Amino acid sequence: MRICIMAAALLLAGCSQSVQQYQAETPKLSLKEFFLGSGKAYGVLHDWRGKQTLRFTADLCGEWQGDKGDLYEVFYFSDGRVEQRHWQLTQFADGRITGSAGDVVGAANGQLAGNSLYWQYVLRIPYNGDELDVTVKDWLYLVDQQNLINRTTMHKFGIKVAELTLSIQQLNPQASCSNLKQQVAELASKS
Repeated sequence: MRICIMAAALLLAGCSQSVQQYQAETPKLSLKEFFLGSGKAYGVLHDWRGKQTLRFTADLCGEWQGDKGDLYEVFYFSDGRVEQRHWQLTQFADGRITGSAGDVVGAANGQLAGNSLYWQYVLRIPYNGDELDVTVKDWLYLVDQQNLINRTTMHKFGIKVAELTLSIQQLNPQASCSNLKQQVAELASKS
């Protein structure tokens, strides 16, 4: 029995991934380059059983001053909801990423390596007329200079409750964020 437990533990340990495994992958992901100007996202949310529960599109726009950036997002959900998020991000020279947003409890922390970013944070989401805090484990993989795949798992009490898959496309790195920034501010004032 002890041998079975040890074998299972080794197998599980061998299955975990580290962002450092992707250090040699190219093209290199830089948030201040990819999330610059306008972008578009398309995503699907699955519950813990793998059943599709929501689809969405999102408009994105990012502005950067050195290593500090603002990423504005407006989400359009298949159930009719429209939500916003304003990320305030910092990208450090060693690849560390930190961020905060109105619906994020505390700070988001992550690490860039090669074409990938792994970061984790607690997200406060609407749930059955109330709010629920879930731990988000976010993997972003740059496919090419304009396309990124994002795979996210959400956990409550250490148990996976949902999974999100989305693709993000950078549209115009020269685009102004003024219209989306205004839309985010208007949506934030209503919540």
